Amino acid sequence: MAARASEKFKLMNVAQYLEFEEQSSVRHEYVRGLVLAMTGARLAHNIICGNLFSKIHQFLEDGPCRAFINDMKVHAEAADCFYYPDIMVVCEPLDTDSLYVSNPVVLIEVLSPSTQQIDRREKRSAYQLIRSLQQYIVVYQKRMQIDVYRRLSDVDWEKMSLHKTADLEIIICDQTLRLAVESIYKGVDFTPSVKETDDEEDYYGLD
Repeated sequence: MAARASEKFKLMNVAQYLEFEEQSSVRHEYVRGLVLAMTGARLAHNIICGNLFSKIHQFLEDGPCRAFINDMKVHAEAADCFYYPDIMVVCEPLDTDSLYVSNPVVLIEVLSPSTQQIDRREKRSAYQLIRSLQQYIVVYQKRMQIDVYRRLSDVDWEKMSLHKTADLEIIICDQTLRLAVESIYKGVDFTPSVKETDDEEDYYGLD
């Protein structure tokens, strides 16, 4: 996800948040009454999102499902949260005037240094309460690794970690899109200047 400006927040109910957000020039996420401003993302983040979205959008062309990138909210009602996932896929008819989606089948977040804890803990917990969701995919920004959380039952999930030589399988409406992990990072420059710190390495090891 793009960075969250956690020092800038407001307290609102859902109706107030939706009205406020529709008029705001800055995106905000809603977490149980707390409204948090979002900031921009790094170039690598946008390259990875673009690579993934283009492949998914092409795969879904002329089918019943749609992919959204960055600017469409998802409502995790059971967690009382609204988020802006980096990419999501929805397979049910939508009102074109809708302000948010509540029934995604796939959600994807690209880790950023300032949001990794949110994506891997807060958002994962909230997203897994969405009954329609089948896969939550977490894409590392600074190394070729992708964690896939796949629903097994109402309460059980399995986790798979994929690396450079593996293929990512995104299952949508009983069809499978296979992408080489390496292709998702096409155009990203992995140089020593952006190497993860030891603290980030330690954190990434957590479930």
